[in-house]
Amino acid sequence: MTAAPDSPFRLKLYRAVWIASLCSNFGSLIQSVGASWMMAGLGASAQMVALVQASTSLPIMLLALWAGAVADNLDRRRVLLATQSFMLLVSALLALAAWFGLITPWLLLAFTFLIGCGTAINGPAWQASVGDMVPRAMLPSAVAYNSMGFNIARSVGPALGGAIVAAAGAATAFLINALSYVGLIVVLKRWQPDLPPRKLPRERLGVAMAAGVRYVRLSPQIRTVLARATLFGLAASALQALMPLVARDLIGGGPLVYGTLLGAFGLGAVGGALLSRRVRNRLSTENIVRAASVALAAGAAATATGAMPLALLGLAAAGAGWVLALSTFNVSVQMASPRWVVARAIALYQMAAFGGMAGGSWLFGAVASEHGVAIALLAAAGVQLLSAVAGFVLPLAGISDLNMDPRDSWVEPHTAVPVEGRSGPIVITVEHRIAEEDIAAFLTVMHERRRIRRRDGARDWALSRDLAEPDLWVERFDFATWLDYVRHNERRTHADTANSEALHALWIPGSDAVVHRRIERQTSSLPIVRTPDPRELDPMTDATRSS
Repeated sequence: MTAAPDSPFRLKLYRAVWIASLCSNFGSLIQSVGASWMMAGLGASAQMVALVQASTSLPIMLLALWAGAVADNLDRRRVLLATQSFMLLVSALLALAAWFGLITPWLLLAFTFLIGCGTAINGPAWQASVGDMVPRAMLPSAVAYNSMGFNIARSVGPALGGAIVAAAGAATAFLINALSYVGLIVVLKRWQPDLPPRKLPRERLGVAMAAGVRYVRLSPQIRTVLARATLFGLAASALQALMPLVARDLIGGGPLVYGTLLGAFGLGAVGGALLSRRVRNRLSTENIVRAASVALAAGAAATATGAMPLALLGLAAAGAGWVLALSTFNVSVQMASPRWVVARAIALYQMAAFGGMAGGSWLFGAVASEHGVAIALLAAAGVQLLSAVAGFVLPLAGISDLNMDPRDSWVEPHTAVPVEGRSGPIVITVEHRIAEEDIAAFLTVMHERRRIRRRDGARDWALSRDLAEPDLWVERFDFATWLDYVRHNERRTHADTANSEALHALWIPGSDAVVHRRIERQTSSLPIVRTPDPRELDPMTDATRSS
């Protein structure tokens, strides 16, 4: 494959990581086939079979935010090495347990849950590291190619996994997965990222998690992506979670049929990834997700017929929709997030998407247990159509080219009163002079400024107008410590410049913003000056005063 001039494949590091990741994805999919088919072979219920998928998705919902805070505050390369090594160990233990015939349905779920925990911690660090490997301009292509790599493995891995399970048993599939982590570990050991020095100390994990939630909550574009990803994942999970039952009950096949069905889904996903650039050039972000939802709904309905040819065509269409929607969600989140919080934003996106998938796996597994696999798939198709209709209420914004790099123009001010990083609380007031005719425009600009301030860590933001000087407006906000104030200013991005410029244009000519920085103090903290008792006065001094 010849790389285009702007392709991330021109970068040696990205190529090596992509190839190693492809091998690891093959192993993961082979393991997934082995686990699902082993659960069905153990005579477990339809709901237990569906829970194999849920057990790998649920940890992402539970651990992703913590993992995102870890990835944003620690060396992402070391985080990746630790999680890859952990998953290698768990996979090896699973292979040994299967080899010696010790596996029970609940033990199998426990192992898949632990692997899911490793995936949950690995995910935010892995996604955020893409931006450390490639320039920002290459980021959308790199994300799409990562999805393509996963789906290349998906197109072949399940069929290969089915063949391995049929020929050598699930234990061999688990062992192959354990070995697949080795290549990526070697590549990561050799990678020495050239990152800018950290200017500020690391945040405590609890504070970092809260900051990530606050940033996403106050970012309307990311918030909409999360809502849509949750609904999409809820319905999209049914096809993969119920695939073993489709192969066994609807079509009446074995592991090879199961692998072939998953291969059709993966092949469609590869086609969707290859066409993603053309699709994005022709369709808006919202229309891509709507079309993807319709494709998944049609795929679920076609699979419910139980006819092998129709199911293969439907699954190929569903696979294309799957990768187009999820890669669009992923790129939207990354392009709307600055580097300091990108792993946490990705983590919250993954929590939304995979939380929906975990819930959907349980829900449609329960429907299949009560009413049959075909009814469960048709129900999932109906929910997926609702996901498409949701775009009329919560439309996705276009994937913009916002520059989320830090402005790096702020200089920490000198203070006459000495302060340390932990000094506080810090109260900031900013005075603006605004003419009467510009007040309406000023209030609109300040509404957006309030969102930006709070998003980046300011507390108790308020705007007031001076009663004696009508052209004087004061915005007030505070921080727990001086370090929090410094972080707030360091987090301003080039994308925020438009708001600052709009505000500056509204100032009365010749005026400028006046900033006051104060440290809050309680009167009880002041030193107490005790008035001496007259009886304690020096006798000589007292006599002198009397005279």
